[in-house]
Amino acid sequence: MKKLKSSSDLENLRKEILSKRDPKKMCITLCSGTGCRAYASEKVNIAFQDEIKKQKLGKEVDIRRTGCHGFCEKGPIVVIYPEEICYLQVKPEDVFDILSQTIKEGKIIERLLYTNPGTGEKIIHESEIPFYKNQKRLVFGNNRKIDPKSIDDYIALNGYTALSKALLELTPEQVIEEVKKANLRGRGGGGFPTGRKWETTRNAPAAPKYVIVNCDEGDPGAYMDRSLMEGNPHSVLEGLVIGAYAIGSHEGFIYVRQEYPLAVENTEIAIKQAEEYGFLGEDILGSGFNFKVKIHRGAGAFVSGESSALVNAIEGKVGEPKPKYIHTAIKGLWNKPTCLNNVETWANVPFIINNGSDWFKSMGTEGSKGTKIFSLVGKVNNTGLVEVPMGMTLKSIIYNIGGGIPNGKKFKAIQTGGPSGGCIPERFLELPIDFDELMKVGSMMGSGGMIVMDENTCMVDIARYFTNFLADESCGKCIPCREGLRHMLKILNNITGGKATEEDIKRLEDLTEVVRDGSLCALGGTAPNPVISTLKYFRDEYEAHIKEKRCPALVCKELIIYYIDPEKCQACGLCVKNCPTGAIYGKKKIVHIINQEKCIKCGTCFDVCPDKFSAVLRLSGEPAPPDVPRETRIKSKERR
Repeated sequence: MKKLKSSSDLENLRKEILSKRDPKKMCITLCSGTGCRAYASEKVNIAFQDEIKKQKLGKEVDIRRTGCHGFCEKGPIVVIYPEEICYLQVKPEDVFDILSQTIKEGKIIERLLYTNPGTGEKIIHESEIPFYKNQKRLVFGNNRKIDPKSIDDYIALNGYTALSKALLELTPEQVIEEVKKANLRGRGGGGFPTGRKWETTRNAPAAPKYVIVNCDEGDPGAYMDRSLMEGNPHSVLEGLVIGAYAIGSHEGFIYVRQEYPLAVENTEIAIKQAEEYGFLGEDILGSGFNFKVKIHRGAGAFVSGESSALVNAIEGKVGEPKPKYIHTAIKGLWNKPTCLNNVETWANVPFIINNGSDWFKSMGTEGSKGTKIFSLVGKVNNTGLVEVPMGMTLKSIIYNIGGGIPNGKKFKAIQTGGPSGGCIPERFLELPIDFDELMKVGSMMGSGGMIVMDENTCMVDIARYFTNFLADESCGKCIPCREGLRHMLKILNNITGGKATEEDIKRLEDLTEVVRDGSLCALGGTAPNPVISTLKYFRDEYEAHIKEKRCPALVCKELIIYYIDPEKCQACGLCVKNCPTGAIYGKKKIVHIINQEKCIKCGTCFDVCPDKFSAVLRLSGEPAPPDVPRETRIKSKERR
């Protein structure tokens, strides 16, 4: 590699790369992100390499290991270009057929295609699968086309042209103005206007100035930033260098969670390659601008994603927040002006510079422009990473992309914004997704977590779960967060355990105000959201737990019992054999009985009882089991 000294050098390199690639030649792309690696994509890759050699197909087909495609539950994913034939859940033993039938003979292997669960239709092309068809993959789209370890793949897709344009055609002030006009808002949770943050950092009087990529991402079930850093690290680097130029920074840091080893590995390779081509280092592209970047591996604490805590961690201190009398844009890293944005925010910048602010503003709502990547998980048929224009409704995401709720269950709620987000009920399904609309209903965008819940979800238990997570992750520095969350958790445990009184709801509401208004940082300030929103929209469930000692969703262990219906028990013995505590008595031709004192409520008997018998019932509240009306028993069984 030789260092590029001008925009013409970059364009000539891009043409040279493309001249060596035949667009008609078949290329097998194999998703190799962390999710697909968990499904043995490494073994699939080895099988492809070995079989290509055996069948002597090296001249007929290329193989490219890409980043995450998003449809993670269907991995490993193989897409064959230029036809865009998409095979899902590929195993090593499928490789022979793919090469022998699809590559050699042009035949489609139907068993590996996506099957529409509603119609039974087999779908060949990736872009026609409903999960992908209803998305707009702007930032995430190139993940499926490039090898993250190859800078040439990124350059072939016009990579680093935005950097060239910014450095050689625009002043720093013009770059900032373009980002401001685009109304790009921070994708890390706060939604603060990116251009204003850049301008504040640039205008701050002190020097040097620093820029930071926040790839801490501690929300349970969220992995948008990880997948971008794993699959397309050059897009983040390009945005970072453009931002550094605009701000007047010559040194930056990429803060990556300790649990993201593949993201670190691919980013280290990307930095080295960018330095060799001259996109990092001295006199970048002959512009006279110098910039270097280092990777800092975080310790994994959830609170370290907060800006001041993250700055502390990079400085070698404990990763805990500090009072923001002065924002990090003015006094951040080593008390110098510091601009911190998350991975997705930086990755949007090259698109804005290349295509212009008007193009970017054509997507989204009045106050929230562009697209957003979400982690769609929970009780929904299609789970994974989805990228949609701001303004798409919750209903469209859950049903058109997510494929609806499994097993014919009813939708109950969706939590957005990670563990500090609110739970949104069914009546707001038509809500357009943007920063402001989510705030209006008591939730938030956050970094993009979306957890779908069905009718079998206990909303009190959900509030307890997230409060428990946040209490564990609290740094303990301020009393409202440290003690307030613990007391909130104690009350929630009492409610789900059937030990609470009606006064506990008032205590819980009072505590949410103290924690929200008195905490030092955003972790504490937003931590009460799951409780506040569930109290607002699902108060009847709290009251059922307290007044009736009943969990309507049949989830809370202390409020449920398992009971064998003597009219339905066939004395098959399955529950007796599988009960881990020997709590079930019965012999052949003798109706089985559960000893409630020995029962640990693990639910094993409920799970193993054959559907054709449906003799084991899960019940909650009074009256006692023998007196429960038959229709109630049947209803409880249907919840299985």
